[in-house]
Amino acid sequence: MNKVHVKRDDTVIVLSGDDKGKKGKVVEVSPKEGKVIVNGVHVVSKHTKPRKQGEAGGIMKVEGAIYADKVALYCDKCGKGVRAKYNVVDGKKVRVCAKCGKEL
Repeated sequence: MNKVHVKRDDTVIVLSGDDKGKKGKVVEVSPKEGKVIVNGVHVVSKHTKPRKQGEAGGIMKVEGAIYADKVALYCDKCGKGVRAKYNVVDGKKVRVCAKCGKEL
């Protein structure tokens, strides 16, 4: 099983590619493939056929998967992509920004 450094509902920033610098929320994580789907990033055209009577087919815009190593956790306080470290607060392990210490 592969481990991915981001989880669903994390805010991330894209580090490389056509969408470099874009921020978005992680919608889905696929650890087996090492990919994530980020809201508003890597939008592709998907051709769909009508499956039911009365349903419209056509070209839809959907988010495609990108490699997880192309994104970094975004810290609001630092204003950029950061690495995470873990601290124990009240007996619970929480992720915090490695630079400023703000909880992610």
